[in-house]
Amino acid sequence: MSRRVPTAAAPTPEMKVRFGENLAHCREAADVSQEELSFRASIHRTEVSLLERGERMPRVDTALRIAGSLGISLDDLVAGMEWRPGYEIVVPGSWEVTERNGKAPNGADAENPPDRRPVVETPNASP
Repeated sequence: MSRRVPTAAAPTPEMKVRFGENLAHCREAADVSQEELSFRASIHRTEVSLLERGERMPRVDTALRIAGSLGISLDDLVAGMEWRPGYEIVVPGSWEVTERNGKAPNGADAENPPDRRPVVETPNASP
């Protein structure tokens, strides 16, 4: 069995912004201040602000602590974000990967992805 190379791709700005919007919405719906959330989740108060502004993306353990502190599911914090293995991260309304003549962006067959890191194209990328 061959091993897949882990992706080194950083979270996209669109992902960070979407997470931040979801966090702000959930926090306000729970009627909790940023400072109170930081206390409940055991994170620094400025971290909550950075997350809500889309300047950072939390680790899974931090996201779980935030969700638990707000009494919500982790699904609520990642609503509107989706990962499609091999080729794309989808944040509706921003960008998505396209296929060319049945080939994935990196030249592999769309039905037989290669055993390597995914390649993601954006509308601003050159062909």
